[in-house]
Amino acid sequence: MVVTGTGLEADLEAALDAERPDARLCLRIAEEYHRRGDRQQAFRWLARVVDASDQFVEWSGAASMLARLAAEERPLARRQARIALTGSYTLKPFGALLRLAALREGIDVVLHESGYDQYRQELLDGASPLYRFEPSHIVIAPHAGELRFSDPGEEPSLRLSREVERWSALWGAARLHSNATVVQHLFVLRPEESLGHLSARLQGSRYSLTRELNRALAQDAPEGVLVVDLERIAADFGKRQWFDDRYWHMTKQAVALDALPLIARHTAAVLAASLGLSRKCLVLDLDGTLWGGVVGDDGLPGIRLGTGADGEAFVAFQEYVLELKSRGIVLAVVSKNDDAVARLPFERHPDMRIKLDDIAVFRANWDDKATNLTAIAQSLGIGLDALTFVDDNVLERQLVRRMLPEVDVVDLPEDPSAYVRRMADYLRFETVSLTDEDLNRTEQYRARNAVEELRQSTVSLDEFLASLKMAAYVAPFDELHLPRIAQLMGKTNQFNLTGLRCSEDELRRLMGDPDAVHLYLRLKDRFTDHGLVAVLIGRREGSLMLIESWLMSCRVIGRAVEEWMLEELCLRATAIGCARLRGSYIPSGRNELVRDLYPRLGFVQAGEGAWELDLQDRTPAARSHIGTWDGK
Repeated sequence: MVVTGTGLEADLEAALDAERPDARLCLRIAEEYHRRGDRQQAFRWLARVVDASDQFVEWSGAASMLARLAAEERPLARRQARIALTGSYTLKPFGALLRLAALREGIDVVLHESGYDQYRQELLDGASPLYRFEPSHIVIAPHAGELRFSDPGEEPSLRLSREVERWSALWGAARLHSNATVVQHLFVLRPEESLGHLSARLQGSRYSLTRELNRALAQDAPEGVLVVDLERIAADFGKRQWFDDRYWHMTKQAVALDALPLIARHTAAVLAASLGLSRKCLVLDLDGTLWGGVVGDDGLPGIRLGTGADGEAFVAFQEYVLELKSRGIVLAVVSKNDDAVARLPFERHPDMRIKLDDIAVFRANWDDKATNLTAIAQSLGIGLDALTFVDDNVLERQLVRRMLPEVDVVDLPEDPSAYVRRMADYLRFETVSLTDEDLNRTEQYRARNAVEELRQSTVSLDEFLASLKMAAYVAPFDELHLPRIAQLMGKTNQFNLTGLRCSEDELRRLMGDPDAVHLYLRLKDRFTDHGLVAVLIGRREGSLMLIESWLMSCRVIGRAVEEWMLEELCLRATAIGCARLRGSYIPSGRNELVRDLYPRLGFVQAGEGAWELDLQDRTPAARSHIGTWDGK
């Protein structure tokens, strides 16, 4: 829709020019778009309130409007989630804010709210309204008053284990009666403590038991149960501001209203991570971001790094960035600089913590940063919506926001000593698990770049594929690889034929199905071991094998891996008596890459979006470019 009218145009210009637009301005723009009939634009501006404000009143206004608009038309979002919210206090205000925060993360939420303090009944009764709602996620939000640390004469370990078992039983009921992912809010210790500082020493004090309970629940949570550490969040927010007993006594609202936006943000971040929506790559500016000064003007001795207050702050920021890398965030560099000059601090400065080997893609040139960010995404084989951009220059940030709205832009403060705190508050790198592939991700993406350079230097595709010296290992699903398989199914969007997402528990049930064929593929080449990069799930129906899911990591696209895996499926399907394969392509808006995969592989159309391959008449494909290995 073309927007006309100076009022809206002026508001848009003001909002787009602001680093953090005024929440009331965002609401006004959303209202105007709604008045003009463009609800999707209205949804986008309502979601921006999450970035614009931390105030309950402003969030509440946006959440109310979201509920009104969503009743007329659903938001176009990257994911949908059916969330059942249950707990031991009044949750309606929190539920409304959670929908708003989730929309900002790209999730359209349909919400079920249990009645006040009905969590036990709803979770234990398999026929309860909660389970009839068929949730994809169950958020359990109790308050610390629910803890039953009774009988102070009893051994503290017994009191603790009984409480752990009680909550574990509720998780078990949720997993028994549904396929939902459980999101458990941990407990916040109240600041009032009658035992004073002695409570930290006494194992049987409520303070010590609650602290140990949080630790035990977090460590013992099985697959399919995620936690939100409210104790850490409340300590950061301020305990005396977190609780407002007036609201508890009047309305059974256990948390101060001003704390609810923060809880909604963190819960939405965990939900987004469970749905594969976390950002994958941190793209860093250099001058003013990783060190003080301009290396091209000041020279290597003139930049501020290591000594002095600013120099120490930049070192601390680099160390935090390396922590992100160590748990799977890919690092890239974009700088307006001569390449050789930009590399000098990495190569020669003694206080430089980040090294060139830590960087997956290094782009230093005089192109605009939007162009370079696009090139980085293409080089890594990921979408722009997987990038987070960090730059101390407000003009560069504004340029990227306008030209590449899919890229998330972090507003760095002027003082470098606040950089670490700003990044620690950034929630879009949240993760729900760590696999070997996560820990090795930078090496894998650096290897991808080396592969691209090799591709450009070879004269033919056959020569290129042969020079990679690839070897594949294919096997049925096993317990060891389930976390990575579930993670890959949750995150993969481009090479994903059907968009099917499965939890580890669902995959375990699949492994026990005699009619299911389930395969994963690991790949290595002359540069690196890429790990588990492809998944294929089929189901036998008589003489037909239905392909329910077929996906592959973007890191290995273009290497004929799909032909190799199809051949494996054909062999296994034939061995169990199948005469035909049938696959479907379900458009998601992000998987255009595989729209023509089935016809390219010799399938013929068998209805709308369906394709079939006759296994009896086909000639097995040659697999000369990929060898086999034992996976060890």
